This record gives sequence, C-alpha cells and structure tokens, in this order.
Amino acid sequence: MDTSYLETLANVAAVVTALVAIFAYGRYLWERRAKRLRLEKHLAEERDTSDDMGQRTLLHLIAHLGMSEADIIDAAFRSKVVKRKVATDDKGRADRLLLYYDDGTAVAPSKSRRRIY
Repeated sequence: MDTSYLETLANVAAVVTALVAIFAYGRYLWERRAKRLRLEKHLAEERDTSDDMGQRTLLHLIAHLGMSEADIIDAAFRSKVVKRKVATDDKGRADRLLLYYDDGTAVAPSKSRRRIY
C-alpha cells in the first residue's frame, strides 16, 4: 500500500473520531438538560396542585419520573429553581431529603408567603 493513502486514511479516521466524540458529548448534555427540565416541570406542577408547597421525597420522584436517584440528585443540584430541604426524625437527625420548586414567585395556598429553611 502507498504511504500517502495510509496517511489520508489516518487523517480521515481522526476527524471522524472527533466528530463522533462531539456528537456523543452533545447528546449527553442534551439528556442531562432534558432530565433537569422534567424534574423542574414535575415539581412545579406538584407545587401548584398540593397544600405542602410541592415538597417531594426522592422515592416519590423516582416513582413518578422513572429516573434513577443519581439522575434526580444531579438534576436538582444543577437547577437554579429546585431547592432542597432536609426533614428530621423525632430525635432531630436528618431523615429525608425533600426537593421542591421555588422560582421566587409562588405563594402558598391560603397562607401568606412562607419561607422554607
């Protein structure tokens, strides 16, 4: 085989590999964004239709969204509007992680604006 042919083939393979890597990374970012938006939409709907300001546990979110716990936590920590609250048991120890939607505009039903700490 001619060496110029092999060099050309190697250059084409390098370019194709780079394009595949860029496509795969773009798809990964798009999927992460889609999961974050699904979580935000679900929590916003829960906030608007419930009396507890839409606070939901990870188990509830896993069941309703069909996402893994790691995906939900990743999406929650990347979101600017999903807030976290730690619920405690009878002895004051951390018991559950609650996630809720807070874009700064919601008012709790039949109550004045409350702040969750």
